[in-house]
Amino acid sequence: MTMHMTVHHLGDQRYVGFNGKGQQILIDNSDVRVGVSPMEALLGALASCTAYDVVGIMRKRRTPLSTYRIEVVGERAEETPRRYTRITVRHVAGGEGVTLEALEKAAHLSHEKYCSVAATLNCEIVLEVTLEESAPAAPV
Repeated sequence: MTMHMTVHHLGDQRYVGFNGKGQQILIDNSDVRVGVSPMEALLGALASCTAYDVVGIMRKRRTPLSTYRIEVVGERAEETPRRYTRITVRHVAGGEGVTLEALEKAAHLSHEKYCSVAATLNCEIVLEVTLEESAPAAPV
């Protein structure tokens, strides 16, 4: 399965990305931010990926969550590139019949087996970069 994302520069350090279905995300690292930074988006991708799994697993075990949030903290290197050197994911959940043991099992399954974002962060991937010159913009 291949996924696509096209990102357009909006000016300054602001970008909008569109997936193959036209859905969008605003990535913003400008002085007056109205979107999330690229590195925050990565944390959000990890959190939402594991959330899908945990919510589904708990529902299948007939202990649906009535409250649930994920707090993700990323520690970045001081030197360039300022990659994440440590990411801590905290699952906070509750509901009738929900135990920490059941939540731990669901989170472990997500992080170790199902969450594709976590799996991507835990392995080396092939990154290929190609370049292409675009045609000049038409006058407005």
